[in-house]
Amino acid sequence: MPGTLYLVATPIGNLKDITLRAIDVLRDADVIACEDTRHTRKLLSALDIGGKLISCHEHNEAERAAEIVEMLLSGGDVAIVSDAGTPAINDPGFRVVRAAAEANISVVPIPGPAAFVSAAIVSGLPTDAIFFGGFLPSKKQARQKRLNELRAVPATLVFYETPHRLLRALDDCVEILGKRNASVSRELTKLHEETVRGTLAEIRAYFETNAPRGEFVICIEQGSDTAAAPKDRTLATRVAELENETGDRKAALKQAAKEFGMSKSEAYRILQSEKQ
Repeated sequence: MPGTLYLVATPIGNLKDITLRAIDVLRDADVIACEDTRHTRKLLSALDIGGKLISCHEHNEAERAAEIVEMLLSGGDVAIVSDAGTPAINDPGFRVVRAAAEANISVVPIPGPAAFVSAAIVSGLPTDAIFFGGFLPSKKQARQKRLNELRAVPATLVFYETPHRLLRALDDCVEILGKRNASVSRELTKLHEETVRGTLAEIRAYFETNAPRGEFVICIEQGSDTAAAPKDRTLATRVAELENETGDRKAALKQAAKEFGMSKSEAYRILQSEKQ
């Protein structure tokens, strides 16, 4: 009889957030698959749990999935953990789950902490609809394009961000999303936990004078503009719309390029190629 695949949520900071059920599953599992065996061994040591550990991270998950399925088919129980929080939420795990499901193996969630959920519920923003976007792209052009794609989503937007990219990300949020209310949480459940609330521009100003440190979650309120997102229009159509509004061709091209997440020169080349 096949074993069971368990997805076990672990603390994102405070070790007391581990659940009693998670402790039982980790203690009884035949194998624990984790992102970093050294990190997980520290957690297990604090909980006085032994067990066989194998690595399962973004670089080897595809290969590990087949191995884990073989273990499960042989009758062993396997627990998957990430370095912090819930596995498969912006962390490895979904490929193993998919492979196990395709093999008709039971997959059981052991719920617990998830940083984006914790940030959303303390943000003071509506939580009846939440869009979790993981990490925004690291490059400015790609990041602006992504924000443009999401600005008409009828939900609170939630993203993870690193300290060294936070100010640049907030700059783009201000530029693309405008004067929206937001919150930025850092180091959730840890000693220096902090949540800053205000408009995107106000939060950006705060972190300009308070150097970003730790792990961040950005929450942004739903926009009031329900117009179609730029992706529903062609670049040429949008330039024409803006030019009709302002009478300024250059300004229209610059604004349209910004909305589509590209440079002005790239937008100009695209328009020229379409003419030809």
